[in-house]
Amino acid sequence: QVQLVESGGGLVQAGGSLRLSCAASGRTFGAYAMGWFRQAPGKEREFVAAISGGGSSTYYDESVKGRFTISRDNAKNTVDLQMYSLKPEDTAVYYCAADRTGSIFRGSTDRIDSWGQGTPVTVSS
Repeated sequence: QVQLVESGGGLVQAGGSLRLSCAASGRTFGAYAMGWFRQAPGKEREFVAAISGGGSSTYYDESVKGRFTISRDNAKNTVDLQMYSLKPEDTAVYYCAADRTGSIFRGSTDRIDSWGQGTPVTVSS
């Protein structure tokens, strides 16, 4: 099982950009599909983006498609989420997740193996 630590969250004005990073421990990082979820105050955790173990496949929620880009570097055991054109409704705590089954590509949290502790993103209007 991998341990995940996110970084890069903060306060940004609407229209701005942020880059989140997730560092993973363990020697089997490439065996995991990785993803980002977010949870706004008073709301359920929701899927944002996912990337396959080798990095060749990505999937995005419609609300972020064209604005966010997920990427990974298996040599460094990291997965990033580059966020552009941020909106106030993107405000949330963002969580990195690891999944060996690929169910993360359905936006499912049922088979998540590991979660990070979360990093907050606040977008001001």
